[in-house]
Amino acid sequence: MDVLSEANGSFAFRLLKILGQDNPSHNVFYSPVSISSALAMVFLGAKGNTAAQMAQVLSLNTEKDIHQGFQSLLTEVNKPGTQYLLRTANRLFGEKSCEFFPTFKESCVRFYHAELEQLSFAKAAEQSRKHINTWVSKKTEGKIQELLPGNSIDAQTRLVLVNAIYFKGKWKEQFDKANTSEMPFKINQKEQKPVQMMFQEATFKLAYIKEVQAQVLELPYVGEELSMIILLPDEDVGLDSHCHVFESSTVTWALTIVRIKDSS
Repeated sequence: MDVLSEANGSFAFRLLKILGQDNPSHNVFYSPVSISSALAMVFLGAKGNTAAQMAQVLSLNTEKDIHQGFQSLLTEVNKPGTQYLLRTANRLFGEKSCEFFPTFKESCVRFYHAELEQLSFAKAAEQSRKHINTWVSKKTEGKIQELLPGNSIDAQTRLVLVNAIYFKGKWKEQFDKANTSEMPFKINQKEQKPVQMMFQEATFKLAYIKEVQAQVLELPYVGEELSMIILLPDEDVGLDSHCHVFESSTVTWALTIVRIKDSS
């Protein structure tokens, strides 16, 4: 999955710059693999210039079997018997009057574990929207109940691709609630605001990457199969400069929120 991981990483950083360009001081929270896996399903059925442009956007090497790579990745993410709960689910909702090739539907199930359900967007757009939201709510343990807002589905809709991701895990080293206190949090190089911060004193893996002038901290979850990776830039280094550096760096893993370790 090395080729796919590199492609997903490149896509993630380019998308991060786009999401943050209008208001760089605002927080950005997103799941790159959710977006890339959903778009890869569209790529699965694309041809000609459309396929070439999608491959370029997703940084995919068309000479490699990227769909097989996504199959392996999604199987690893959703593996059973773990001490954490991490589940991702893909689904396609297509217009009932449209005919989808059986080979496309079969490939979506095979590679992306995604079934295609046909709804009547043309005649029952609002009911279809509520049906999709119900599916998402179920897959996210009720955390996301209104993914699609009102009027986001209409009679012209032909295909809706949905990815739901849910994670719940316990820290290997638990934080004591009594040690939570208000401390200053730096928003940018000029502003800061008081926020509630957790605190604990323990031994963790910590490294300094001089190429990007930042510290990297690993906080493992129970079982040490997953970790949260936290990046802390130096005092005088802005976050906006890191996106440019990481695109050509060998340490792109440092911004990954959840890292899946090789179980082999």
